[in-house]
Amino acid sequence: MGDSKALERLKALFDDGTFSEIDAFAKSSSGEVEVVAGFGCVGNRAAYAFSQDITADGGAVSIAQCAKIKKIYDLALKTGCPVIGIYDSNGAKLTEGFEVLNAYGELVKASSALSGVCPQIALIAGSCVGTTALIANSADVVVAVKDADFYVSAPSEITAQDSYEAGTVDILADDFESAAAKVKYIVSLLPSNNLSPVDIFDFSAPSIVPADDSDALTVIKAIADEGSVIEFKGGFSVKNCKTVLATVMGCTVGFVGFNGKPLCRKNAEKAQALVKLCDAYSIPVVTIVNANGVISDDENAVLSALTSLTSVYAGATCPKISLITGKAIGVSYITLAGRGANADLVYAWDCSVVSPLPTESAVAFLYNDRLADGENREELEKEYEETLASPFTAAACGAIDDVFLPENTRNKIVLALDILSGKRENTVARKHSVK
Repeated sequence: MGDSKALERLKALFDDGTFSEIDAFAKSSSGEVEVVAGFGCVGNRAAYAFSQDITADGGAVSIAQCAKIKKIYDLALKTGCPVIGIYDSNGAKLTEGFEVLNAYGELVKASSALSGVCPQIALIAGSCVGTTALIANSADVVVAVKDADFYVSAPSEITAQDSYEAGTVDILADDFESAAAKVKYIVSLLPSNNLSPVDIFDFSAPSIVPADDSDALTVIKAIADEGSVIEFKGGFSVKNCKTVLATVMGCTVGFVGFNGKPLCRKNAEKAQALVKLCDAYSIPVVTIVNANGVISDDENAVLSALTSLTSVYAGATCPKISLITGKAIGVSYITLAGRGANADLVYAWDCSVVSPLPTESAVAFLYNDRLADGENREELEKEYEETLASPFTAAACGAIDDVFLPENTRNKIVLALDILSGKRENTVARKHSVK
């Protein structure tokens, strides 16, 4: 008899010949346990994994399945290794009643205990609904196959593509093979746990040279090693914000890039998700700042999201570098590049604009008399951006550490990352921030 689909998936995920199964002979109330679990090497890194078996009672989540998965979480916590969950189940085993709900609760608690200690990656290969979706979404990174089902309340018409566009799914793949390849690469980029350093890779310098009108992803690719970029939440807030893991000189770095639009709820939520991930595992964050203030729609939602984003940046103790490539206006400067955001180093391109107000508003306020005398508004706006809103003006008072040409960007960032690699920061003892 051949391997089950669940076992085949695990063998495809792990390096050849390294997978070792755990509890292979365990039994559920109705026979075979609906999950395969074990450990091995993923890209030469020790890791634990489980794969729900849709061919065994529809992959129904039973008490025995929960116990088997919980053992994986417990071992990972003891040994400091990543956990990869492959989800494909039609839901809970209802015949086990309340007891299976209690077992679900133990899984939620185990996943929460591991969060921020060891990387957790969820691979949604088929159906992942109800409480199982809650557990999968608790992972640090969620990768889904396009035809998978991923939602809490069944029945639902939500597709994996919808979840990708809503930011719930981090990476969407065409099939299981490409999803597994993404998972392997992410495992290689992240450390084994929050006390371990990341691996150092071979690298090739990029051939891209950013221009003063480059979008955020172009700037990121001009800094990162060639071919190392993997984008997170690529279907969410697509035009406004880019969040990426990549390597620079072989070392893992997180990038958050803004594309010149005002800050909004979506790009604030997208940015803080990557900063939290990087801070948990002491991965440096480089923020590409080009944000023209704050969007005025849905004021309360925007305020809450920006408060959270500001708190995440300010509280993160990983190395943080902000690079202003376009506009850093008002709240967007304070949140993303200001000293209040606890940036270790703040850089700016010589063509950038740093201002407490949008140029149009600042000119109307500061040069009202000159406008009334008939001076040209466009010339006054240009004068404002070249004087009061110039990055050199901000640098003169210590708000910006260096101003340089776009073509010097990679060299400057490489040197900054190198000097910050030994960063140590002590914080006041507390459980967590409230907002």
